[in-house]
Amino acid sequence: MALSGILPSGQMYVYLPDGKGGFDVRSGAYVWPHFRFGVSIDPDLTGYQDGGGRYNIVFSPGTLGDAKHPDLLARDKQSLLWRLQTKADGSLTPRLKIGSGWNQFTQVVGQDDLTDDRKPDIVARDKQGTLWLYKGTGDLRKPFASRVEVGSGWNRFNKLVATGDVDGDGHSDLLARDAKGDLWLHKGTGRAAAPFKCRVKIGPASTSTATSSE
Repeated sequence: MALSGILPSGQMYVYLPDGKGGFDVRSGAYVWPHFRFGVSIDPDLTGYQDGGGRYNIVFSPGTLGDAKHPDLLARDKQSLLWRLQTKADGSLTPRLKIGSGWNQFTQVVGQDDLTDDRKPDIVARDKQGTLWLYKGTGDLRKPFASRVEVGSGWNRFNKLVATGDVDGDGHSDLLARDAKGDLWLHKGTGRAAAPFKCRVKIGPASTSTATSSE
């Protein structure tokens, strides 16, 4: 999966995986001076990703349940979490509320399966820096099981990004950027009790200030 970053100027860069658990040199893409954040999905299942997003957190965890197309998860200002089903033409079905109280988290991310059960999972970091795993259930109306704590000290990072499998080992991974701008890879294990290995630094401080998955 590719990684994208947006400078304060609106200049967007794309980083392609190098096949070794890191990324190649960035290449310039679009310029969006008023763009805050975005999420990329593939609603028509062509293998090419399209844009979308609103609310204060928006991302695609993958395809939930038996849905035909990838889903979007969105958190609104009232702390509610919504599921929006994408269609092949790029439009969305009416949203479905799947949870409340999500403003307790400063980051909510996920893409694909973290626990090797073929169901998309997500992770959420609370204000104390604790990381929680929400395991996928396969139920479209209640897509995630009760949270399970998987780690502490995650406030050392100011950005978490889920891009799927970065190193090509078949497990979804997690990227994290620290306050100095260094990028760290947390390789996936496929185990719910400990979904990530110890972090590995894959990039020095850079000038990018925001990242999003593709």
